[in-house]
Amino acid sequence: MNFAVNGRNFSAEPEPGQCLRTFLRQLGFFGVKKGCDQGDCGACTVWLDGVPYHSCLVPAFRGAGHEITTIEGLARDGALHPMQQAFLDAQAFQCGFCAAGMIMTAATFDGEARQDLPHRLKGNLCRCTGYHSIDDALHGVINVEEEGNGEDACGRSLRNPFAEAIVTGKARYTLDVPAEGALHLKVLRSPHAHARITSIKRDKALAVPGVVAVFTWEDVPRKLYSTATHEDHLVDPDDTYMLDNIVRFVGQRVAAFVAESEGAAEEACRLLEVEYELLPTVFDPELAMEPGAPILHEKKSVAFSDNIYVDIHGELGNVEQGFKEADAIHEMTYQTSRVQHVHLETHGSLAWCGDDGRLHVRTSSQAPFIAKQKLCYLFGLFDRDVHVFTERIGGGFGGKQEMVTEDLCALATLKLGRPVMWEYTRQEQFTGATTRHPMTTHVKLGAKKDGTLTAMQVRVVSNTGAYGGHGGETLAAALGSPIAAYRCVNKKADGYAVYTNMVPAGGFRGYGASQSTFAIECAMDDLARLLGLGPFEIRRINKVRETDRIESIWKDPSDVEFGSYGIDQCLDLVETALKSGRGLPKPEGDEWLEGTGVALSMLDSGPPTEHRSGAEIRLLADGSYHLAVGSTEMGNGSTTSHRQIAASVLGTRASNIAIINGDTDQTPYDTGTFASTGTVVAGQAVEKTALALRDVLIAFAARHFGCDPAGCRLQDDSIICANRKTTLAELHAEGAKVGDRFDVRRKAYLSPRTIGFDVHGVRVAVHRVTGEIMTLQSVHASDVGRLINPTQCRGQLDGAIAMGFGWALYEKMVYDARGVMLNPALRDYRILAFADVPRSEIYFADTYDKIGPLGAKAQGECAINCVAPAIVNAVADATGVRFTSLPLSPERIFDRLGS
Repeated sequence: MNFAVNGRNFSAEPEPGQCLRTFLRQLGFFGVKKGCDQGDCGACTVWLDGVPYHSCLVPAFRGAGHEITTIEGLARDGALHPMQQAFLDAQAFQCGFCAAGMIMTAATFDGEARQDLPHRLKGNLCRCTGYHSIDDALHGVINVEEEGNGEDACGRSLRNPFAEAIVTGKARYTLDVPAEGALHLKVLRSPHAHARITSIKRDKALAVPGVVAVFTWEDVPRKLYSTATHEDHLVDPDDTYMLDNIVRFVGQRVAAFVAESEGAAEEACRLLEVEYELLPTVFDPELAMEPGAPILHEKKSVAFSDNIYVDIHGELGNVEQGFKEADAIHEMTYQTSRVQHVHLETHGSLAWCGDDGRLHVRTSSQAPFIAKQKLCYLFGLFDRDVHVFTERIGGGFGGKQEMVTEDLCALATLKLGRPVMWEYTRQEQFTGATTRHPMTTHVKLGAKKDGTLTAMQVRVVSNTGAYGGHGGETLAAALGSPIAAYRCVNKKADGYAVYTNMVPAGGFRGYGASQSTFAIECAMDDLARLLGLGPFEIRRINKVRETDRIESIWKDPSDVEFGSYGIDQCLDLVETALKSGRGLPKPEGDEWLEGTGVALSMLDSGPPTEHRSGAEIRLLADGSYHLAVGSTEMGNGSTTSHRQIAASVLGTRASNIAIINGDTDQTPYDTGTFASTGTVVAGQAVEKTALALRDVLIAFAARHFGCDPAGCRLQDDSIICANRKTTLAELHAEGAKVGDRFDVRRKAYLSPRTIGFDVHGVRVAVHRVTGEIMTLQSVHASDVGRLINPTQCRGQLDGAIAMGFGWALYEKMVYDARGVMLNPALRDYRILAFADVPRSEIYFADTYDKIGPLGAKAQGECAINCVAPAIVNAVADATGVRFTSLPLSPERIFDRLGS
């Protein structure tokens, strides 16, 4: 069959039943992405004769005889298409995985279509941006600025260094590589929530043409480990086998199939004969803690007390006495739901043995160095024998702080000697990857008539699912900064992370603090109402102050301190905006009720356990620099901010610094890009390294020219010593004569840890009959210290706010009585589309952090924590009804509004 793609002719025969998306990727057009394979996300959008189609829904043979255009063919004669240029100018992407499909759709819009964007973009989803930068692009807004030299490099909205590659489809994500000769891996997943495998028959599966191997629990190293990735592996339980003879949740891996094609591997999955002995199940963590509940793991190896993986208890002061002194007491239980990260790039890895005899793994991971350590442990390999690296990553949000594909790909490659690749389906993301921890939080608050807190007591029960990775750390976070955000001499908390027969929970943006922030911020509003105080008033009375110790429930000394303090500014900015009269008016009619809500959040920048990062900078012969950083880029913008930090110190432009990241062979060690550490740890490593290289260059120049180092400085890619100006290229040449390499490496360690603040305010209208919630105004203020890249900072907040709205109003993983997820598809599990996200007013406190690099601190994580409680508080203000669980979808609140 003859195909015309981007003006080139191909003669090829698609496989029976093959869709156009996979066919185009086989031809090398990797700008066509996979986010769902069901026509739900639009990442695979291409043109057929100028009309946009989701190529995953088009049979490949139907492309014959039509002019097919992919993102790679949109630019003509070396000039970007106007829509590509618009996305470039607005920086209308973060991870960029959705950008190709979004551009292909938007490039067909005429003036009329642009007046109806909520409808026209309903088929294209973005999880990172909150859609506002995309809206900017479609309205010709230019968000990028010209770069400056030296100190002017920071504080400007510079382009992502890979921006043009993203909008042209040239940026390579994890599996955007030619895969000639690679085998495909698929897994059979358990249909039971708890069972023992009694027999496995492989004959029929192995007889499928193209099937090379079948691996079961008998074929893998019998070593316990955790899929969670942390610097200190002891914070997570070693409770997992690569493949096990006991399954503990629906969706657990049972067997791995390796074949010449995905189709053959999938057919083998269907033909494997497995017999199970069903075991008792428990899904509710409260029931799982009761005597006689089914035990998921042997106590001697994992659980400390039955199904309780870890419990945390602490008290400051005397809570009982504090409640006796209270004039008012509020007590209530709040619940948060199980939700998924839905990064558009699913989990995936490609492993092979190189000519050097080493194992190489290209993967979509937030922590490639820790993944490497785990692979070495599982397979008994030396560190020097393994190379793990990332290319561009299509979103993470904590979901890729997990090793879930690398191990089986490595196993198959080591056993078979051939490259092996594995890409999760969207359904597998829901049933086999991790989620946010559902938590039930009981809050009891006592206060004087003037609103001063006298006692604060919290009990958190976290459903960690079948395995406990991240269970202890997220529980500690839930009992940490959300409680420390308020001053109170009497605080007490009890927390339990409990095993159940549910899909395992893991790291997720906000990392445990989101769940307890929701409960505490709702409770503060309820207490204010009881005392007749306003929501801003009670928070100003009780918020932690700059001169206070930062205390939750632990009596041990802490390394957390205020690097900057902007919570007062954040509260003022949000309150002023809400009183301004901006936003939409309440719809007409008595059936609409209006309310306003607010919530604050405070979050440590980084985990309480170890986190390390290194950077290396080298002066090149042409006078430019090469920067290597171990952190990964997944849309968080670290590659941009790290270059800006280095440029600011070295007196150059960011574009004069090439960067590589996330590669265990080519970059210094980095624990991982999670827990708000991309700026505060990796950024510090970059700053320290740049300062050291600056000193090296000045010292050499001073010696070489015989002048005082104090009179030397870097400026405009030259070094000035006294009255002599020498280009860095010339300096490099002089250094080369005496063997000076002009390269340095430095490390940064997470201590002390600074604090981030956010406040969200929202005005809503609630329809008392249908339960519909309409956002009239959304306002957010954040203290992120100095803004390294303002557009990037706003983009991170936009994305966090959108995710918070989704958590509050739509998203929930639904299960039946057997533990089977009922909505494992994007069309049923609802993330926000363009039409769903309000345009938030975003403000920044004017602060300079004394701990973070060049005054900056974390920006992407804390913001989500205060969004859901602000929305729920606004609904309570409008209706007089307190909803204590998420999400507030209309069908869930309808009955209570009508009563």
